[in-house]
Amino acid sequence: MKSYILGVWNAIDPIYYNVSRLHYVPDNDKRNTLFRVRLTRYKGATVILKDGTIIYKNDLLLKIHLHNVRMLSDLLPIRSDIKRAVLFYHMIKDTLPILSRYVLSHEKNNEIKGIIGITTLYRGANRLGFETVPIRNPYYRLYKKVTFLPINHIANTSYHALPAYLFMSKETLHEKYNVK
Repeated sequence: MKSYILGVWNAIDPIYYNVSRLHYVPDNDKRNTLFRVRLTRYKGATVILKDGTIIYKNDLLLKIHLHNVRMLSDLLPIRSDIKRAVLFYHMIKDTLPILSRYVLSHEKNNEIKGIIGITTLYRGANRLGFETVPIRNPYYRLYKKVTFLPINHIANTSYHALPAYLFMSKETLHEKYNVK
């Protein structure tokens, strides 16, 4: 059943990709990474990151989306939750240097303050350099929770945390992933 749902999702994904204005982040071999991104203006409350970066309403951020169909296709055959979590962690960690180079070479690099994502899978994100910030708006938090239900179901995720923002300043991204 899950592979059927994943197949349907895979068929619908190109439509979502075009409607959402996402762009792939290509790696050095010109293959697409797990990250799909778009520029966004932050609409939440002011956030102060550990490195001193302050994210204000309307600051320009690079919003990251995981290519869930591709990621789940790689992770579903793995039965062990621990092995799946470790592989997921390394998939993200291996892609962050590529994302750092993408930001550095972006035409709006000087305006981009950092990266933002929304997820329920944020355990261990701090080791990657992300900072977790709760979503304050209860309606938006509920909306995101509902939209993550299919992903969590297909992934067999027993971890049911509330969705939260993940932030990383541009400086932390470049410093941690060796791009200056």
